[in-house]
Amino acid sequence: MMTDTRGKARPAFRWLGFLGAAAAAAPAVAQGGAPSLFFERTVLQAADERCGLLTPDVGAALAAGAAQARGAALRQGASERTIKSLEARARTRAARMGCASPELARAALDVEEAYKGFVRVRRMTYPGERAEWRADRTLARDARWRLSQESRFGADRMTFGLAGRAAPGVLLAVAQFADEAQPYGARLVMRDTDRTLGPYLPAGASLARRLPPSSGQRSFLAEARSPAGADLLPRDARSGWALRFPEEAVQALAGLDPREAVAVQFLFPGGGVRTAYVEVGDFAAGRAFVQMAAR
Repeated sequence: MMTDTRGKARPAFRWLGFLGAAAAAAPAVAQGGAPSLFFERTVLQAADERCGLLTPDVGAALAAGAAQARGAALRQGASERTIKSLEARARTRAARMGCASPELARAALDVEEAYKGFVRVRRMTYPGERAEWRADRTLARDARWRLSQESRFGADRMTFGLAGRAAPGVLLAVAQFADEAQPYGARLVMRDTDRTLGPYLPAGASLARRLPPSSGQRSFLAEARSPAGADLLPRDARSGWALRFPEEAVQALAGLDPREAVAVQFLFPGGGVRTAYVEVGDFAAGRAFVQMAAR
């Protein structure tokens, strides 16, 4: 029988610090050290890419930890420019370290050893400012939510994220409408990173106000629609609609600032639109976590 270990995102990644920082990693995130933690993890990532220090599974875990630290740094006030500068500096440092460096060898050994405990974690919760992502990489015969966030909009509700029998799954919005309305399609709207200089984050703004003006947006139309299966519906829901978005939307979502929001617009005959909002949060870190199950 498989042991099912649950965890919160911060303590679960405490072992992913670099060069002896493993024990202090989680406190560093909480006490303002997220930019430093992001730098350390990126150094080891870059060194691994060049030198093949880690096994694929451990490398994937390190990527999840780096994504989490990046999100924490941005939430603590670091700018995108600062993050890019830290990443460039980290890669420069890694390039200057020899693959046979005792320092790198010790770091890789520590991470590989600590991974043996981390691999037992099958479920994770990633708290955000207003919402949370729930990650699940357990093996299953039926489709299930691999990474999901709940949203209520008016009398309706939605579960959004990655779902499937195998991780990481496909990007879905599963909605239940109180009046049993039937959408003919849906549109996922987010910031266009190629047409904007950074996230649109008015002070104290609700999720609905964290999207830029239409000139700075991009959207992805759902590529499939079907009645939702019982395995993806809340236990108290009798029916709902599942709409699948393209893989390109997954990549775009993972590249956003964790403080941003995206909108899921459900489209109805006659021009009706109902909109649900999702906090980006640690989507990238959660996605990396569930991808580890597919390796």
